[in-house]
This record gives sequence, structure tokens and C-alpha cells, in this order.
Amino acid sequence: METLPRPQLERLQLERLQRMAVYCYERVPFYHEKFDQAGFDPYKIKALSDLQYMPFTTKEDIRDHYPTGLFAVDRRQVVRIHASSGTTGKPTVVGYTRNDLDVWSECVARLCVAAGASDEDTAQICFGYGLFTGALGLHYGLERVGATVIPSSSGNTEKQLMLMKDLGTTTVISTPSYALYMAEEAQRLGYRKEDFQLRLGLFGSEGCTPEMRAKLEEAWGLFATDNYGMSELMGPGVSGECHLRCGLHVAEDHFIPEIIDPATGRRLEEGQEGELVVTTLTKEAFPMIRYRTKDISRLDFQPCDCGRTHVRMEKIIGRTDDMLKIRGVNVFPSQIESVLMTMPQVGGHYLLILRRERFTDSLEVKVELVDNTLLENYGALEALTHRIHDKLKSVLGLETTVTLADPQTLERTAGKAKRILDLRGN
Repeated sequence: METLPRPQLERLQLERLQRMAVYCYERVPFYHEKFDQAGFDPYKIKALSDLQYMPFTTKEDIRDHYPTGLFAVDRRQVVRIHASSGTTGKPTVVGYTRNDLDVWSECVARLCVAAGASDEDTAQICFGYGLFTGALGLHYGLERVGATVIPSSSGNTEKQLMLMKDLGTTTVISTPSYALYMAEEAQRLGYRKEDFQLRLGLFGSEGCTPEMRAKLEEAWGLFATDNYGMSELMGPGVSGECHLRCGLHVAEDHFIPEIIDPATGRRLEEGQEGELVVTTLTKEAFPMIRYRTKDISRLDFQPCDCGRTHVRMEKIIGRTDDMLKIRGVNVFPSQIESVLMTMPQVGGHYLLILRRERFTDSLEVKVELVDNTLLENYGALEALTHRIHDKLKSVLGLETTVTLADPQTLERTAGKAKRILDLRGN
């Protein structure tokens, strides 16, 4: 399936899109109404390009129909429910049939194998278990591959490291920021890199720039890969990197990705950067038509040298709702991370603080030093501060205030790192 010639793959996609459009229209009142309002007839889809005439679905639509108003099956067919954290409002509740779970585990198994996992691996999952899709998604996918899974969950870092060493963990699954924190703790507790058998990192749930990935690989001596997904679409398994790491292969037999202009909704051409929109082709309990992910990426339809023919999406460079507008300049946190991670004197933990004084926005970039050696050399500290400032100005075209913090003083978390503190409304 992953190496189908594109004409054959697109025939399969069209058949599934035709079936999914009718399925949603007949089973989900929300889609019935949306299609009618848009003047779209789901029974007359003739080509994949007809997808562009279908209406978008947004996170607000899901919340407006909380908790299960967008489900397409009877509750008796729903065998699992997951949900987002709901930190910015009501959680988005998603459901799965038995077939949905089977497809999910297959998609995750694919990305794990593409990255290099096998039945010889011992995989330690350091995501938090619960309503979050990341942990159980990777868990069942890795079990399907035949790997030995350690469901250690998140937190209790000292125990994580003990298990990692004593059980010979070869593959670690976590957010990039937590993997970096575990590496710091391992060093503090006197572990050496050689005490561990790690060779592969399956990182997700938050962005990871190439520069951050290089720090992770240096810290652990492993091969770090990125994978992508979200609860609204399925969870992890929508796409993932192969061993060549030249984009994330989308499981196109189950998802159709598009790139649109986030301002106008206009569909963009191959290679153009914009907002990723995804349509599910096989979801039964919770199908999604043209879901606006708010993630910024681009698509490459050229077959990969690994042999896979499915489209590759570029690593997410930011989110439309994470983009900071400072004095008229659009700034993505990933741009700042890319600069900071090239400085060997600073660590992987940083905080972006936004303030507004006299109607003018300002940005403070607070980053930790790797160790205390520079604290006794004011000249070196000042030189490093200026170097970071000048590099940020060159990349962003914006003046920033750079603050160097003592090691281990910024907040750590076992989940997604909190990178932005916006005080402009205070």
C-alpha cells in the first residue's frame, strides 16, 4: 500500500472520498446542513479535485457540537473515546469503532517501521496515558510491529531512567522537550550515555526544529524522528518520517492532505507553504471533512528514495494560532528555537515573554545557560548575549531583549513545553 503507483493510489482515494462524502451527509446532521448550505452534492463527486468545493471543518465546529454531536455511529459501536486537554475551552471529544482502532494501529505501525523500529526493539512510552491519544496510539502501533512496550507514562523521571537502563530500552517515545529534560536528569544523576542502549527516538506532540533534534541526538546518541497526528484526525499515525528524514510520509490511503492560504481558504499549489487541511477517508465513528489543522507546512508529491510513493509533508514550522505578531512582524517560535539551538553555551529550554508598554509590543527571549562556567565571566556573558541578539535580529528582522538564565531555572514539564508567556493583556 505504501508503494502504490500514484494513479492507482488516487483511484483508491477517489473511491473512498466518494463513499466518505455520502457517509457523512447521511449520518452526521452537521455535514448534511453544511453541504446543503454550500450547494455541494456528495452524490456527484467525479474527481479528487472536487474536494476543494467541500466546506471546511474547524475545531470550533467540534466544540459547538460537544460532546458527541459529530459522531457518525451509534454509541454502541463506539469502543473508545479520547479527548483533547481542553485548556483553551471545552475538550474536543473523539470516538473510535473497532475498525477505527485497527486502522489506527496499522498507521502507527507503518511510521514506526519507516523510522526503523522492529520486533527486536524495547520501546518505552514516556507520554502521559489517559484521554491524550499519543500514548495509547504509539502503544498499540508498536505492539503491532512486535516490539516490547514499556508503558511507563510521563513523570517520575528518576524511575524512567532506571527502567530505561535496567530493561535495555532501545526506543524512546516522548515530547522532544521531555527527552531533553530526561537527558539533563541522567547527567545530574551520574549516568553515562553508555549506560543506555537507546538507538531510536519517536518524538511528537510538539514541534522539533532540526537544531533541537541535533541536541537530542547528541545528548542520547540516538536517531531522532518526527511523526504527526492529532486527536481530531485519529491521533499519531497521520504521517511520519522514514530513515531518510526528508519529509513526513502521509498515510494517503486513509487521509487526503491539502495546503490552503489560511487567510482566504484558497487551495495552494504543490510546494507552496500554507495551512494543512486533512480529510479522513476511512474513519467510521468520527469522520472529518477538510479539517483545518492550523499547522503550517507544504507538500511534496515526488516519490521518496525509500520507495514510498505517498506524499510527504514538511515538518510543521508553526501554527497559525501560535504565530506572534510583534510590531507588524510575523514571528514563529520555531524560528527563535532554530537560532538558540545553534549556540552550544545555551540549553534546550527557553521562554518567550511578550509585553506591551506605551502601546508598543516587546519580546524577551529568556534562555538557560548549559552550565555555570560562564557566570564568572561577565565579558563572555555579554558577548553571548550580543551574539544571540544579533542572530535573532538577522533572522526575525526584529529587536529583542535576550536574557540568560541560570541552569535548571526554567520550568520543565513531562508533556508539551510551555514556551510562550504573553503578558500583553495584563
